[in-house]
Amino acid sequence: MQLWRSRGTVCLFCAFRPPVSTAQRAFTTSLGLQGARLKHKGKKGREKSPAEKPSQSLGRRTLTPAFPDVVQSALLELQKEVERKDPSMAGWTRFERHVTNACELDASRHRGKWSSLLSTKTQLQQAFMERGQKGVSEALQELYKAEEFTNNYSAPNLEQHRKITDLRYPPEWYPQARSMQRVIHLHVGPTNSGKTYHALKRLEQCRNGFYAGPLRLLAQEVYHRFKDKGVPCSLVTGDEVKLPEEGHSRIVSNTVEMVSFADQYDVGVIDEIQMIADPHRGWAWTRAVLGSRAAELHLCGETRSVPLIRELAALTGDKLEIHRYERLNPLKVAGQSLKGNLNNLQKGDCLVSFSRVGIHALKSDIEKMTGRRAAIVYGGLPAEIRTQQANLFNDPNNDYDFLVASDAIGMGLNLSCKRVIFETLVKRNASGLVRLTVPEIKQIGGRAGRYRAANQSQGSNKAGDDNSNVGWVTALEDVDLPYIRQAMDVEPPPLQAAGILPPDEVYQRFSEYFPRNVPIQYLVKRVMGIARVNSPFFLCEPQNQLMNATILDTVPDLRIEDHLTFLAAPLYVRDPDAREAATAFIRCVSQHAGGRLVDFSELHLEVLEQPVSGLKTYMTELESLHKSLILYLWLSFRFGGVFTDRSLASHVKELVEERMMCALAEFSSSLKLRKDASLRRQIALAKQIHLQKMLLAEDDTDPDEEDEMPLGLDSESNPDISFIEETDRGVSSSSPNA
Repeated sequence: MQLWRSRGTVCLFCAFRPPVSTAQRAFTTSLGLQGARLKHKGKKGREKSPAEKPSQSLGRRTLTPAFPDVVQSALLELQKEVERKDPSMAGWTRFERHVTNACELDASRHRGKWSSLLSTKTQLQQAFMERGQKGVSEALQELYKAEEFTNNYSAPNLEQHRKITDLRYPPEWYPQARSMQRVIHLHVGPTNSGKTYHALKRLEQCRNGFYAGPLRLLAQEVYHRFKDKGVPCSLVTGDEVKLPEEGHSRIVSNTVEMVSFADQYDVGVIDEIQMIADPHRGWAWTRAVLGSRAAELHLCGETRSVPLIRELAALTGDKLEIHRYERLNPLKVAGQSLKGNLNNLQKGDCLVSFSRVGIHALKSDIEKMTGRRAAIVYGGLPAEIRTQQANLFNDPNNDYDFLVASDAIGMGLNLSCKRVIFETLVKRNASGLVRLTVPEIKQIGGRAGRYRAANQSQGSNKAGDDNSNVGWVTALEDVDLPYIRQAMDVEPPPLQAAGILPPDEVYQRFSEYFPRNVPIQYLVKRVMGIARVNSPFFLCEPQNQLMNATILDTVPDLRIEDHLTFLAAPLYVRDPDAREAATAFIRCVSQHAGGRLVDFSELHLEVLEQPVSGLKTYMTELESLHKSLILYLWLSFRFGGVFTDRSLASHVKELVEERMMCALAEFSSSLKLRKDASLRRQIALAKQIHLQKMLLAEDDTDPDEEDEMPLGLDSESNPDISFIEETDRGVSSSSPNA
């Protein structure tokens, strides 16, 4: 089946091609590629050399220098510069060999696994795509400085450093948990099988316990569930702590990064255990599984996690009991899509979109075209509004017939959907456009047909009605349906390994061998580069830590303990305003200055005085301020003596959220822009992939010749399961306490 064909025999790349050839221009979709184009735009008076224009055209590679050639050219320039400063050229041969080997590395064989060569290649490729040959030259200079640190401080102490970074036995990092005889209950099955329900029922019966979920959204849902039942419960996330008004808390509802190892529990529940193999966040699940001091540890997730959990239980000496569940109702893929027509929606439908603006645009379109109400649920909404919206949709006796939600519904939200309809299968993450993987499609689509769907009242099922509670999965547009049908029929392979990151103690001991001014980015890369890991573990990619380090290395006089805290902080590096505020917060800690909220000029609080507007610029300012307030609250729990205005920050955050809701309500959607949106996204995704391959001299195909995109069986190709604001990086991988 040719998934990439549409409109008869015309391929997707030709579907919107004009009949007359247009002038060639750069086609960029990722932020990095856009930045490269915008950086050179408007500079008149001279023609850019090919090396300075990495993103030129989707035509042929002859218009763009090959990536290896650019690296070799930059290496020659750097060699001349180094030779002028040090005629002996000490260490140059090793450095040159490392860079050459990195450029020749087959990255596809190392996907989802950390290695120093892969890190070097990724850094050079990113620099090339963003800033051309100049970016490659700057990246090589940074790499050579790191090589000098290695030659002067690490190489002479390599044996000691290898001992410090020996990460082969993660179960031994948690001696208190190893001293217990735990029983691990693994609840596995498809979505809508009741596995999490049974685990939470056991948690409700215990004397004390905890729940650990992948999103703040789920932690808050469990918190409200127990609170409504009268069970004393507390909520602990990275930037929010709620305690019972009276008495002691029996249950603690956490995000998985915030699980406490200081306390002993009768029962612990860790949700979405298949995330243990995620190349970015898997360390948090591994840490929770190995270190939780719970007599009964209940793990809930997909069946493909069974072999890995069985192996981990053997390593820890814990008893393992596996509970298998079957889906409570059938799940089928519809024979046709909605043909892009929102009038084909039925009561109880859930439409899945992947951007905040897109969710509100769909809500507006649905209500205009159908005359009926649509509830919305996504991670950026305040908890009270999310709960209210979910309850409105779940109640079959009101006029809220539809739900528009983010992919957060794939992570266990208890919503009564009859059909799950994908607006598109392509979404944007930090690196650009990505296609949903098979596990994501199955998990999100599996939410269809809850045990009592929204369009059914209790007791309305009639005997013999085979379709009374069948879950249906479909798409808004025809172009996505073949891929959905294939994905729902494919079984993802078993998980192979659990992710880990070096504990904080490793960095603390490692840093003692270096001067105080050594960049924290170098320390992270060096530790990751020489660390040893045994099966069934792998090193997660320290993407968040390295991004945070780019800010930390600009602020002097930070202690290593402060560095490690900020490495785990929710710093939004790509947002200019949020980055500016984060730098001010870090500088405040470095200088031991006061951290009153109103004293930070980098926080643009004046936006709250502006009238509410549906303009994108106004919404962007609110989002940046909201991110900065989340960071302030996060830091107030780690540097309480510095960031003292926690209550004021919480109040301002609520004001921002109110204005965000009003601003999104003002958003005016365009039916013309929404039409064929998924088709255009898939074209953009395919062009982005081809452009990146072309720039890096790794592709000999023409985009018009590609017929199909392969199914993504692993979640590794797309680690961002949900909106970035929904995840909670919480604490660093080694912090023992919440």
